[in-house]
Amino acid sequence: MNDITAKENGKKALTIVTALTLFVAGFELFIAFTNYKPGMNFLDLTSYVLSNKYIYFMLLTVANLALLPAAVTLYKENGISIKDEIIDKKSLGKDILIAAVAVLASEAVQLLFSFTFKFRTGMAFKIESSLPADMIVLWIISLVFVSGIIKEIFYRGFAKRFLGPVIGEMPALLLFNVMFAVLDWHNYGLSFFLGLACIWAYKKTGRLLAPMLVHGMANLIALFYWIVVG
Repeated sequence: MNDITAKENGKKALTIVTALTLFVAGFELFIAFTNYKPGMNFLDLTSYVLSNKYIYFMLLTVANLALLPAAVTLYKENGISIKDEIIDKKSLGKDILIAAVAVLASEAVQLLFSFTFKFRTGMAFKIESSLPADMIVLWIISLVFVSGIIKEIFYRGFAKRFLGPVIGEMPALLLFNVMFAVLDWHNYGLSFFLGLACIWAYKKTGRLLAPMLVHGMANLIALFYWIVVG
């Protein structure tokens, strides 16, 4: 790959990820601020991002799926197999084990972040005591599968494979991880630490399967927590 091609690939990858980040983050800001009332603190405001989960999950799913063809094209143009980027059957057991370790680390951080909910006031969005079956299914489709798989192709795969050759692998991974956190700004930086766990798993295995498992399992555990704790 020559320098011109590498820069073109890096530009395409950066454009796609930036578009996804700004679109989703912009929608989240719109939803939050349309529910703003005088006296709310920042934590109250962020609680309204998921006030209509049906719309949020569907929009997140559509946004990721809409950009997926561009990702597939970028890999194909460079003769790279997405399947080979995701999984290596010879190291499958090791990859799953590393993902499990990364999940435990990310969940430990999430427990530390859970104290932030104590600073919400009575003006925050009231969390539902239970989730209907169709919402649970939509959560799993949107956050466990779509986000867990496609966002890892964008935020980890693109960073290493296409932007990495231009600015360096680790700088690219960290830059895209900042954007990953910006997309989920409403969780106060938790996604940045989840992203670090995904990066560690990706670097250790060289395959996207591990960060995909980390991302998907983190969102699945969040669902179980929501169902049990409310």
